[in-house]
Amino acid sequence: ELYRQIISEIGEDPDREGLIRTPHRAAEAMRFLTSGYQLDFKEVLNDAIFTEPYEEMVIVRDIEFFSLCEHHMLPFYGKAHIGYLPNGKIIGISKLARLVDVFARRLQVQERMTVQIAEALQESLQPKGVGVVIEAKHLCMMSRGVQKQGSKVSTSEMVGMFRSDMRTREEFLKLLQLDRAI
Repeated sequence: ELYRQIISEIGEDPDREGLIRTPHRAAEAMRFLTSGYQLDFKEVLNDAIFTEPYEEMVIVRDIEFFSLCEHHMLPFYGKAHIGYLPNGKIIGISKLARLVDVFARRLQVQERMTVQIAEALQESLQPKGVGVVIEAKHLCMMSRGVQKQGSKVSTSEMVGMFRSDMRTREEFLKLLQLDRAI
């Protein structure tokens, strides 16, 4: 009913053939785009944490995501890159993509989302360090306001050795720049 009211408020006829089912579809889309509120990252990650003596950096790059800007409720989308230094435990790599979705599928700001992903991984694995870099395009900046289509926003959060050891941080950031033509 609220989407039907919005359609009326902008001057459209919600009973027009092309708009009759739009309120229902818009509500379903909003439920999906905010489904992260119903997810607990601990439950999402818990069954995929394994004891393993591996000690070198693990990185998953180019995890695609879509989110909604909490200021304008317009989409922002991009890629998340996650790295961690195991400390006796590893996680199934697909769970890193699911972790991104837990926080992306909420009303968000990119800065908070970046921190939430890093903190959740740190809490779940207790690794020696975590690095998260997110690159995104924001429709609130592209389609309204300043209307700058080519701009990207980059955010990062470094925890543990990724923050305290410059070599670890540099290795992580350098590995993110490797040829992406795989």
